[in-house]
Amino acid sequence: MTDAEDRKPKTDEARSAFLPPAGTGVDGDMSTTSEFAIPEGLALHRTAGAESETTSEFAVPRGLDVHAAPAAEQEGSAFTPPSTYSSKHPPTAFTPPSGIPVVSLTKDVPWQDRMRTMLRMPVAERPAPEISQRSSDESGPAVPRVLDLTLRIGELLLAGGEGAEDVEAAMFAVCRSYGLDRCEPNVTFTLLAISYQPSLVDDPVTASRTVRRRGTDYTRLAAVYQLVDDLSDHEAAVSLEEAYRRLAEIRRNRHPYPGWALTGASGLLAGAASVLVGGDLIVFVAAALGAMLGDRLAWLCAGRGLPEFYQFTVAAMPPAAIGVALTLGHVDVKASAVITGGLFALLPGRALVAGVQDGLTGFYITASARLLEVLYFFVGIVAGVLVVLYFGVQLGARLNPDQALGASDDPLMMIGASMLLSLAFAVLLQQERSTVLWVTLNGGVAWVVYGAMHYVGDISPVASTAAAAGLVGLFGQLLSRYQFASALPYTTAAIGPLLPGSATYFGLLAIAQNKVDQGLVSLSAAVALAMAIAIGVNLGSEISRMFLRIGSAEKRRAAKRTRGF
Repeated sequence: MTDAEDRKPKTDEARSAFLPPAGTGVDGDMSTTSEFAIPEGLALHRTAGAESETTSEFAVPRGLDVHAAPAAEQEGSAFTPPSTYSSKHPPTAFTPPSGIPVVSLTKDVPWQDRMRTMLRMPVAERPAPEISQRSSDESGPAVPRVLDLTLRIGELLLAGGEGAEDVEAAMFAVCRSYGLDRCEPNVTFTLLAISYQPSLVDDPVTASRTVRRRGTDYTRLAAVYQLVDDLSDHEAAVSLEEAYRRLAEIRRNRHPYPGWALTGASGLLAGAASVLVGGDLIVFVAAALGAMLGDRLAWLCAGRGLPEFYQFTVAAMPPAAIGVALTLGHVDVKASAVITGGLFALLPGRALVAGVQDGLTGFYITASARLLEVLYFFVGIVAGVLVVLYFGVQLGARLNPDQALGASDDPLMMIGASMLLSLAFAVLLQQERSTVLWVTLNGGVAWVVYGAMHYVGDISPVASTAAAAGLVGLFGQLLSRYQFASALPYTTAAIGPLLPGSATYFGLLAIAQNKVDQGLVSLSAAVALAMAIAIGVNLGSEISRMFLRIGSAEKRRAAKRTRGF
């Protein structure tokens, strides 16, 4: 045997020592290894980089698909894009463990505050209504009749000079008292609309009403407020038919004061205003006569169907004519005080306050319409006075636009004149006799504050007027809120002594004498005083609602600032 043959068997034996035995798997492992060996025929697909089979008791069993929670958002830098809400992948909706909070309103506050609070809430957050007025039918009153009653009540309030927000609050209160919770009232200057949607699958019911005529009758306004208060009261049972009957009685009621009393009140108002600007007894009588004559001429024009613009124009002529006549007759009186007193009875302070209030509360369309109405009335007064002053200057009347009208040296007489002016203004507004005393006192307080700040403290007239008007609004709201009545009867007549009559007259006189620049400056001062009155009254009312709310569980919400876009 050669050496090669001797080496071959030894090599095969050496190689066979390293071959796997029979029955070994493809991996070359031994068939019998340990209790942890994988049985034959069980194919396991392993991925690259997979973890080991045995990890720990916290490992997730195989076959259980669990979606891993997104990693916590790391604190990035200023260049890291923020994570925002995605409409394609919104977060899962859930109810918090504490539940969804229920908005509850206490019932011991005036219904105006409660209704304003709910009107400023989104519809989904408003609490369900507690029906205070139930009908004999279990299904409730007919929806069209409830909407019609609501519109008729809103019409009387809007025609009486009430603000748009208060009208919407009253309409909302009437609907909720009869169980109509998904109602949306809408108020503009001449149009009232309301929409009710029974459910998400039912068609909405919409009704509207147009305000054709406007009149000043605060007695009727107070009666409508009392009706709404009774409808909102859970203890007062007022059926739908009873509400219609009471509303018809309110419409048929006559004014509390006859025509001759209104004419006399306009004369007293003009006379008291002339005393506030430094007039004496002769000026008082002359201003009263001019105002009463202008009032009668305005009534005559109204009976002939002339618009209010021409009524204001005609009413402004007699006081100016009497002042020019006294100057031409060389009577030693302040003719400017006569004309100024006559203008006090014509200045549309009520419409101005309502217009500014609507603008401050977000009703910009109604506010624009009201302020445009004030502008037209003011232009009518300007036209009437300018015509008379122009002819007076042409006839040689020496009217001095630089003449200063100051207050009297007797403060008691000034306070008495301001209270008399507020009293006469309250009669012109057809207020209830029970409110005349309160508004008279409120007007006296307003003049005391104005006089102390302007004449004693030497503060600017605009700031003094704003402070006095704010006090009027505060007291007016306090006097009305616990009587569940409107604040207009307690505030409108009280701002009468603060109206800018003298600044308006001197501006018109300067324009009539071809001193346009000086006249525009004076008229700008009059506009500033008027805005100070309106903003002050509204601010005083808001302060009373903000800080003097007793027992209310909800604050009245307001719209957020628009940030300029």
